[in-house]
Amino acid sequence: MQQTPITEAVIRMVVTEFYAKARKDALLGPVFRRVVPDEHWAAHIATITDFWSSVFLKTGRYQGRPMPKHLAIPEISDDHFRRWLTLFGETAKEECHPETAALFKERATKIANAMRINIAMQRGEDLVGLGGL
Repeated sequence: MQQTPITEAVIRMVVTEFYAKARKDALLGPVFRRVVPDEHWAAHIATITDFWSSVFLKTGRYQGRPMPKHLAIPEISDDHFRRWLTLFGETAKEECHPETAALFKERATKIANAMRINIAMQRGEDLVGLGGL
């Protein structure tokens, strides 16, 4: 398999494939379907693609604030973050060269850990047993 650099097309492919799976997932699907109705799904994919483009390619297209949006989801938990990361890693592995998939997984892990720790702190939860993903 030829190494695939992280490009806009690769980002769009990983995001599109991952979120198609996430919407069908037993744990993640109900949350995504409640928070992002079908009529807003295309715009959500564009926003997430912009996010990852800004992360990897430094395009600056994403100007949002993901933390408040995630904090507003009362049922989001460590189980959701763990499943999100597993499914995201699997998707990157299926769609990309192993080195590229590893870059996606590494960055996703850092982002997921920051989000879950911040959410736990905002909710006043005990961080001692939180650990890493």
